[in-house]
Amino acid sequence: MINRYDRRMSGLPYKIAVLCYLFDRDGRVLLLHRRKPPNLELYSPIGGKLEQSVGESPASCAVREILEETGLEIGLTRLHLTGIVSESGYEGQAHWLMFLYEVLGPVDVAQTTFDEGVLEWHDPRSIDNLPLPQTDREVIWPLFWQYRGKFFSVHIDCGRDALAWRLEQPASP
Repeated sequence: MINRYDRRMSGLPYKIAVLCYLFDRDGRVLLLHRRKPPNLELYSPIGGKLEQSVGESPASCAVREILEETGLEIGLTRLHLTGIVSESGYEGQAHWLMFLYEVLGPVDVAQTTFDEGVLEWHDPRSIDNLPLPQTDREVIWPLFWQYRGKFFSVHIDCGRDALAWRLEQPASP
């Protein structure tokens, strides 16, 4: 069971972000090989932090991040909220609340390099062979594939030697 009141984690900032899952016509997923923290040198879906000072919504953040990182203009109607992930004590630095969006339908994005890293297309079967954040490898990716096209919510306690997590809301059958 996750200890919701772990005093070691009190006082850490809470950050809100989106992760965006984009696929091409061949079913490959677009990943960012990060060259900046967090997750330096690891692979993750594109995304970023909400602009909280202007009251940006998670969906609007996803649209903005997709445009900034890929150049694609995606309408809100092409976004499907697949999951909500809360992480407590990630790397002992912060708590995170992440909204996972899948772009409906294939997209066409060229492999490119920019200040955040390199955008690359990957066959979903090869993801396990890539360097990934532990939470992505052990929890987020498996749940994304299981609930793709549906919805889930999960809480991950990162402030322990081993990850502890619980599915808080799975999709209805």
